[in-house]
Amino acid sequence: MLDFKDIMNNLVIVESPAKAKTIEKFLGEGYTVLSSYGHIRDLKKKGIAIDFDNNFAPEYEIPAEKKDMVRKLKEAAKKADMVWLASDEDREGEAIAWHLYEVLELNPANTKRIVFHEITKPAILNAIANPRDIDIDRVNAQQARRVLDRIVGFELSPVLWKKIKPSLSAGRVQSVAVRLICEREKEIAAFNPESYYRVTGQFEIPGSEAGLKADLSRRCKDEKDAMAVLNECHDAVFRISEVAVRPGRRQPYPPFTTSTLQQEASRRLGFSVNQTMVIAQKLYEDGKITYMRTDSTNLSELALRDISDSIRKDFGDKYLQVRHYHTHSKGAQEAHEAIRPTYVSNRTIEGDAKEQKLYDLIWRRAVASQMADAEVEKTTVDIAIIPDERKLSSEDTSHGVFKAEGEVVVFPGFLSVYQAGVGKDTSIPPLEVGMDLTPREIVATEDFTQAPPRYTEASLVKKMEELGIGRPSTYAPTISTIQQREYVKRGEKEGTPRDYKEITLRKGKIDMKTKTLSVGSEKGKLVPTDTGMVVNDFLTEYFPDILDYNFTARIEEKFDDIAEGKLPWQNEMSEFYGDFHPEIEKINTLKMEHKVGERELGTDPKTGRPVYVKIGRFGPIAQIGEATDEDKPLFASLQPDQSVQTITLEEALKLFELPRDVGQFEGKKILAAVGRFGPYIRHDSMFVSIPKDMSPLSITEGEAIELIEKKREEEANKFIKSFAERPEIEILNGRYGPYFTYLPEGAKKKINYKIPKGTDPMSLTLDEVLKLIEQQDAAPKKRPAARTKKK
Repeated sequence: MLDFKDIMNNLVIVESPAKAKTIEKFLGEGYTVLSSYGHIRDLKKKGIAIDFDNNFAPEYEIPAEKKDMVRKLKEAAKKADMVWLASDEDREGEAIAWHLYEVLELNPANTKRIVFHEITKPAILNAIANPRDIDIDRVNAQQARRVLDRIVGFELSPVLWKKIKPSLSAGRVQSVAVRLICEREKEIAAFNPESYYRVTGQFEIPGSEAGLKADLSRRCKDEKDAMAVLNECHDAVFRISEVAVRPGRRQPYPPFTTSTLQQEASRRLGFSVNQTMVIAQKLYEDGKITYMRTDSTNLSELALRDISDSIRKDFGDKYLQVRHYHTHSKGAQEAHEAIRPTYVSNRTIEGDAKEQKLYDLIWRRAVASQMADAEVEKTTVDIAIIPDERKLSSEDTSHGVFKAEGEVVVFPGFLSVYQAGVGKDTSIPPLEVGMDLTPREIVATEDFTQAPPRYTEASLVKKMEELGIGRPSTYAPTISTIQQREYVKRGEKEGTPRDYKEITLRKGKIDMKTKTLSVGSEKGKLVPTDTGMVVNDFLTEYFPDILDYNFTARIEEKFDDIAEGKLPWQNEMSEFYGDFHPEIEKINTLKMEHKVGERELGTDPKTGRPVYVKIGRFGPIAQIGEATDEDKPLFASLQPDQSVQTITLEEALKLFELPRDVGQFEGKKILAAVGRFGPYIRHDSMFVSIPKDMSPLSITEGEAIELIEKKREEEANKFIKSFAERPEIEILNGRYGPYFTYLPEGAKKKINYKIPKGTDPMSLTLDEVLKLIEQQDAAPKKRPAARTKKK
């Protein structure tokens, strides 16, 4: 074991400044902690940056913005007696350590690699006392991922530019994620909902004020069937034929992995996948939770002891049940830990509201995982429908039975900390077989079979994990990337109204009503764009291997094998490229009659020319005519709620009515049109955006005037104050509060400046404003994020 106390001048290098700040608090004199701000070098930006003739050797470069930092790190390393490379323990972190070692030209004799699962003083000191060498197998796994993804992106993207439109990109994992979303959308489009009826009864219990709700044990296939049930119930006797009481147990879930944390934070807290990871990274770097990129459900013996002590102290021995969880997914490393609090004794933490909520969720899940099962008592009651008591026994029924179910928590166990699918008690009053019940009302409600649900970010992560696509570090960046590149968007459409029938039997009378509810809301769901659908269809047809779920999962397994030293990474690259590159060349030479994704809708009745929809340079467009026609083709952008896949000829032709004359206001025309940033109305020299719930094709004169007047009011309220001696400075009201703008001499664009909270903007003097400009200009600009995980 190394006696680190004898080393006087130590340099610790981490990848994040926040992590550096936390670690520095734990180490005494003789330690300098610096941050590399993520990778200090990467594949060259220009060209493919892979030397195919030299066994797929990556060609790295130090970005211009990192050169000054590298110089400072080199100087610090030369002065140090020992350099400790303390980047994260995953493959990305291992690669960061290796790049530091190579670029800083470190001496192996005085360079050590240290890793830790949590940023606490004992963990840091233990890591320094037990250093290791850089794990070159993990580095190679990261290089293999980086090189393969560069090959796919660099060779496949130009094919999309040529066959669909410029500026598109393809990626190995992102394209498969888009495929999942596109296939689900096709399932939904092909789905035909079928009507059925659910029958529910509300019954009175003799001698009790409590009621009993029960559902018919079968669905009614149609209105006729539902009416038959209600008619039979009209004069029926409702007799309890069975009461079953049985014990049940509920087990706690394992502590969080990356994917289960992302899913649960979405479900319970409404966080996006990326938001969860940003907050978790902050909690980790502040020393509050263990490492947040993990697929292990394992807990260390120390953690198990601490959690057990906490449970005994707060709940008693009866609530403790120590459990050892094991991860079944390939590539998971049991030496790693699940996500947990670093100190379970810290029930709450300091931080903003979101940090506190996520920490609380992690704390509850970790503690609950070591608690006893919840014990419940489930009661099931069967109520027979007896149309004619003189002829039928309670077992002889023609339309099924009503069933009531209740559940009571007998012993809460882990539910004392973490509610998991068991809500409040739904107890059933004491009942006996043979007891007759009186119906208050029996309702048959029309319902419809439902299409498969669209993916949320959380359910997409779950599906990717099930298929073995990606790893803990790739889920969040993949989902962010497919949205940034506009292959997928978050749905914004509210549900559409749907009529349904409700048939009620009450006090001997049957009544039927038609009601309306909203169905099919896309809010917050992942919906493919037209570009995403077209790109997916093209890649699926011409590059089926790249889009194949099993192929992508096998690649991930090979990365795992490389990380374990079982496979030479260059051999895998050679095998992949040998199959992939010829396919690229073949498709590049393929001649296509029309652009990929182009649909012919019919003929324009005015001109007799064909009408198409397709993906244009700036998005989905409709086109009248051919490029080879004597008259140039006409183009019109599709509306945000229209799709290349579903738009009709009539809807497409309406687009060519824009810009549209809406009416007049104050003697001047109002025009509705669609521009680069969406639909708008123009009046005089004013441009006003049309809200999402209105269309430029149908907006009325009155609605347009209302929007114009609202914009004028906003503009009038925007101005707060200016200074006669310096008219280039204005204090204004903005979306996020008051601010001021300043146009420096010789500059082409105004600069916005913050006004400190609590400052009255009206009372600001010119001298105070000039001082704020000086202070904010002198403040260091924010650096980019510490590190970006690659797919």
